[in-house]
Amino acid sequence: MTLEEQIELACVMEATARKPGNVHPGASFVNLCYADFVRAAHAIAQPLARAEQVGVGRAVLDAVLATRAATGTNVNLGIVLLLAPLAAVPGDITLDTGIGRVLDQTTVRDAELVYEAIRIAQPGGMGDVAEQDIREQPTITLLEAMTLAADRDRIAEQYTHRFAALMRQREELVDWWPRLNNWEDSLILLQLRLMHIHLDTLITRKCGVDVSAEASRRATECFDTATEQLSVDRVKLRALDTWLRADGHRRNPGTTADMIAAILFAAVRDRLIELPSLECVKQYAAAIQAAD
Repeated sequence: MTLEEQIELACVMEATARKPGNVHPGASFVNLCYADFVRAAHAIAQPLARAEQVGVGRAVLDAVLATRAATGTNVNLGIVLLLAPLAAVPGDITLDTGIGRVLDQTTVRDAELVYEAIRIAQPGGMGDVAEQDIREQPTITLLEAMTLAADRDRIAEQYTHRFAALMRQREELVDWWPRLNNWEDSLILLQLRLMHIHLDTLITRKCGVDVSAEASRRATECFDTATEQLSVDRVKLRALDTWLRADGHRRNPGTTADMIAAILFAAVRDRLIELPSLECVKQYAAAIQAAD
């Protein structure tokens, strides 16, 4: 499987899994549907696969422009920001070995291109900051800019800490992947685990820390944190889904979804798990839509 194929497949699988609060084949938002994510996944695969050659900043901007052309909206900015440095790691070394060098080599120009991409994407809930605001031209490297935002943004935190948390969560996914033997259940459990460990920063930006803390509490109730049974309470899972979709979908755990796509990509890129084919995933999505 090529790097481009790995990127597209990881993004489509993340969107296909029927995770609470997210868009999937059986659930849409007012202005966003599953087909948008599928088109966006295809659009970003090629520009992100060129990240090693063109640089992280250029790959991010090209992917955002490709997404806008394909969907007319911001579908996957967080995914793009996470995948670009991972895709830039040379193919002959593992991600955990190479990601630090990629991040250390980012430049002010990378920051300029990423700032431009973010302005084009127009993500919600950004607010104003005192230093290196997204509306201004950056004067520091992309890594330095991400470090300034790390305390309020989960994606920026990955840059700052060399994707260490993402790699740890990848290990957990790899551990239970064969035990569950169901890729959709694995991704749903990954979402719950991530929301248990960290507040979703998209929910925090849109609704405040109290709401994101409540989302974390409800996600934690859906599975048994004290054992390794990997069991999910389906009744509580449905209740979580209903609660997250209330308030006009403002409680959408979008940052968590971005992390899931990146974790899945990191696992398949380093050949730690085997994934179904893209065609199989699309057929699975079609069956969900037909059932609805």
